[in-house]
Amino acid sequence: MRAKASSIQGLQHAAGSQGRHGGVSRPGRPESRRKLYPPYEAPVNRGPRHASHSARERHCRVTAAPNFRNTHCMRGQRGMGHGTVESNEAMEAEIQPCEIETPHEVLAPEAQTLPLVVASPHSGRNYPPAFVAASRLDRLNLRRSEDGFVDELFAAAPDMGAPLLRANFPRAYVDANREPFELDPRMFRDNLPGYANTRSPRVAAGLGTIARVVASGADIYREKLPFSEALHRIRSYYWPYHNALRGLIETTESRFGGCILLDCHSMPSVGGPMDRDAGHRRVDFVLGDCHGTSCGAKVAETAERALTGMGYHVTRNTPYSGGFVTRHYGRPDQGAHALQIEINRALYMDERNVRRLPGISVLREDLRQLIAALGALDPTSL
Repeated sequence: MRAKASSIQGLQHAAGSQGRHGGVSRPGRPESRRKLYPPYEAPVNRGPRHASHSARERHCRVTAAPNFRNTHCMRGQRGMGHGTVESNEAMEAEIQPCEIETPHEVLAPEAQTLPLVVASPHSGRNYPPAFVAASRLDRLNLRRSEDGFVDELFAAAPDMGAPLLRANFPRAYVDANREPFELDPRMFRDNLPGYANTRSPRVAAGLGTIARVVASGADIYREKLPFSEALHRIRSYYWPYHNALRGLIETTESRFGGCILLDCHSMPSVGGPMDRDAGHRRVDFVLGDCHGTSCGAKVAETAERALTGMGYHVTRNTPYSGGFVTRHYGRPDQGAHALQIEINRALYMDERNVRRLPGISVLREDLRQLIAALGALDPTSL
């Protein structure tokens, strides 16, 4: 399952050259966009930067190796056991803008006993003040694009013997479930480099690596951004997240001979204006295996059986068949199995106000059973 780094090394070299010299190089488009992720260069403050970044952010460093014991709590998070309706004061405290001190966190078990990696790329809720100030939207409208509290739903994973990776950065700031340079030229003041993918369906919808709009279709930014801002976010948050994910996968492979990656997301209870199922109420869970190509059939079957056995309504691949993470890391012929799970937000949260509801406790316990079921599989024989 080890990701092949050759193509992205060209991207990183070109991106690094742009950051050092200010010019925009235009290398040829890589042969395969699935061969990604180089070792990440620790210094992230090279080249021009957006003037509104704080001094502390400008001088930060990100280490190349993932920190498997980084367990500092996100600002405003009051613990995984919370399961009651939240007060206005609690919600307001949680959504105060704050700098992203660490791009991601790995909640590691004392000893990994399951061939499973659990990842939550879209539940980050640390919003840099400069980003909030540059947005047309208030914090609550920005937060409605989050996969709210999904990291908490799967918080049992480390206690059960599987690592949990969660992003601290919000998806509206930079989206880890995209190619590294899916960028919309309409968002930027300067020309984009030739290696940027400007024509994907996600870019056309305004939902590239740096999103132009939130899920409702509302524009995020007041003004166009410099490309150096996108480069900063990709270097400082996107690549470190994927390096950590790759590290967890490779550690799991070396220990168990293979790996099952559960990529965790949540979805609005009703299809939005830009969705294929606009206006339609959704099922409880959608399992995405890229139509049978990202994991062995038994992985999706096991997840579906576990969830339907608890009374949930489950579909596969509609309306979500799997995103970039699932497509990129899923190599079932090599013992690497990636399954995306989308959870209906109405099961556990107030979608409008982005608050936890009492149902989060029940759902969290049910997802323990899902983790156990997937963790019992042998990735080498699927």
